[in-house]
Amino acid sequence: MDLLLVEDKDSFRRLLTRALEGSVWSVRAVADPQEALKALVERPAQVLVTDLRLPGMSGLELIRRARHLQPGLRVVLMSAFGEPKDIVEAMKLGADDFLPKPFDLDAFLALLDRLRALVGAPPPNPAEPWIAFSPAMQALDLALCRAADSTLPVLFRGERGAGKGRAARRLHLLRHPAAPYLALAAATLGPEGPEPATLQLLQGGSLYLAGLEHLRPEAVRPLAQAMDGALGQGLHWMAGAPDGIPLPAALAQRLGTLELRVPPLRERREDLLPLITHFLEWAAAREGRPTPWLEHGAERALFEHGWPGNVRELEVLAGRTLLFAEGHAIRHFPDLRLGEAVPMCLPWPPEGSLDAMLKALGREAEAQLLGRALREAQGDLLLAAEGLGLTPRVMAQRLRDHGIPLEDGGWPLPKKAP
Repeated sequence: MDLLLVEDKDSFRRLLTRALEGSVWSVRAVADPQEALKALVERPAQVLVTDLRLPGMSGLELIRRARHLQPGLRVVLMSAFGEPKDIVEAMKLGADDFLPKPFDLDAFLALLDRLRALVGAPPPNPAEPWIAFSPAMQALDLALCRAADSTLPVLFRGERGAGKGRAARRLHLLRHPAAPYLALAAATLGPEGPEPATLQLLQGGSLYLAGLEHLRPEAVRPLAQAMDGALGQGLHWMAGAPDGIPLPAALAQRLGTLELRVPPLRERREDLLPLITHFLEWAAAREGRPTPWLEHGAERALFEHGWPGNVRELEVLAGRTLLFAEGHAIRHFPDLRLGEAVPMCLPWPPEGSLDAMLKALGREAEAQLLGRALREAQGDLLLAAEGLGLTPRVMAQRLRDHGIPLEDGGWPLPKKAP
């Protein structure tokens, strides 16, 4: 994992660098904040450790600019002169922790271990809306609140696209919002089961197995053994599967104790307008456009539709509607045909060198292509991976890299504000 260290005192910079030798961290150490920003443009880092007082730019300004370049960057601020207002400001800018100098190296290494887990399995965004106005969703929310007080594994049942992954993230946030969280496609598990390194990373957090119906038979026994092992006992297990699909006996004994049903969208009509409003607001913010509003005819069309694609279909509809919308009012919705060719819209990248901007555009284009493939496959990871010439494991990893949850129809979630 890449760590960028910014410290203008040569001796202390060398001390911290030596402390990390032989560890999982690949350290780039610089003294100047401008060099740090240049290093981030050339190659992203997972963690930034910076002093508060730096030549030419404060650590706070460096954090602000660095997180603009890389919104998911984990940050540690160090200082011997940190005022409470500086610490508060650093936290507002997205810093994860503050280390007052001098500090114990063991405490520094322990903090990096915690950040390593959060880098590898970041917690869900607590700002992600949970829309539950309908009686069916209010009943689910009550069940989630009760489940949060237990350590039982939870199996989410429901139709494809209903939001099983979203319900899993909600449960994780109710249990332990700052702990690591990982959604793993069950189809990517092989005869070796979950990797011990992954389970170690998730200690104290949650693992959600998406698409349990795609679990290969040879992975059943290793998965059950992992759940019973010492590492498996140190995390919360969740999984998602369609209604009516029986589980293998070994998993039914472990995941079938607590089943929660996620209702399809046609059973939660009260949530239609809040959901479409949220999706339109997010899509408009992503494109830098004002959010349009729905006229009555468009609202009626929402309620008259049968929603066989559930929440996923509504997300796709919001994105397509914004793409073709003219003006600030939506009078009707475009015909929803997922295979229809639509133009790719790429946001302007952060200013920088041509190579850096092209690299940023390439990453955004990859995210859109992955998301479209997943949407056209109706959330079926195996089918989407096959269409792109990828293995399910590679496809799942690339979706994770772009923040595209497996259960959410190929739309990246909004990032935490920097």
